[in-house]
Amino acid sequence: MSAKTWARKVKRNYLDSMTDKKDIIRYRENISILNKEIGDACRNSGRRPGEITVIAATKYVGPEGVRMIHELGLNDFGENRSDELLKKQEVLPEGTRWHFIGHLQSRKAKIVVPLVEYIHSIDSLSTMEKVGNEAGKVPKTQKVLIEVNISGEQTKYGLRRDQVDSFINNASNIKNIEIKGFMTMAPYTGDMEYIRKIFAELRLLKEKMSGSYKDLDLTELSMGMSNDFKIAIEEGATMIRVGSNIFK
Repeated sequence: MSAKTWARKVKRNYLDSMTDKKDIIRYRENISILNKEIGDACRNSGRRPGEITVIAATKYVGPEGVRMIHELGLNDFGENRSDELLKKQEVLPEGTRWHFIGHLQSRKAKIVVPLVEYIHSIDSLSTMEKVGNEAGKVPKTQKVLIEVNISGEQTKYGLRRDQVDSFINNASNIKNIEIKGFMTMAPYTGDMEYIRKIFAELRLLKEKMSGSYKDLDLTELSMGMSNDFKIAIEEGATMIRVGSNIFK
C-alpha cells in the first residue's frame, strides 16, 4: 500500500468515526426527547413509563444505525421486511427483542418466526397456521398480535372489528401460538381527535375480547407511531412503534 493510499484510508476511517459520533449524539438527544414525551403522556393518563415498550422501527435505517441505537439502551426493534430483518438482526447480540411489524406473507414465516419475539400483523388464519407450523420446528411458542383495521380504510390490512371474535375462536386451537393482544394503524390524517377515537376503539375491543376469552392473556396493545404515539399512550397502548423520532 502506497503512502498516499494509506493516508486516504486513514482519512476515510477518521471521517467515518466522526460521522458515527455525530449520529450517536443526535440519536441520544432524540431518545431523551422521546422519553420526556412518553413521560408527559403517561402523566396525562395516570400511567407509568415502565408500562410502555418502545419499539425502534428500523425500516428506513441500516444495520449500523440499529447497532448505535442498541448501544444507547434500546432493546426492542421492529422491522417490516423479512430480508432486512435477516441483515439487521445479525449486528445485535443475543437477547435483543425483534418484532415483525409489517404485513407477513405466509411464505416468509419460515424466515421471520425463528428471529422474532412478536409478530404484530396477523390477520388471516392461513398465516396463523403457517406461523404455528414454523414455530413448532424451532421449537417455540410464537407470540402474535391480531391486526385490526379499526378505521376501515381499504388501503390497510387487518380484520374488521366484527371479524375479531370468530377469528380468535378459530385461531385459539392453532398450536405453538400465543395471542397476546392487538395492533392497529391510525389513518393518515391531521385530525388528532379522530386518531384518538381509533385508538380508544381498539382498547375497548381488547377489553371486550379479554372478557370473552379469559383463558387468553390479551395484555398488549400495539398502536401509535412517531406522529401519534402520545395519543396512543393516553388511550392505553403498551407498545409504540417509533422510527423517525429516533433516527431523524
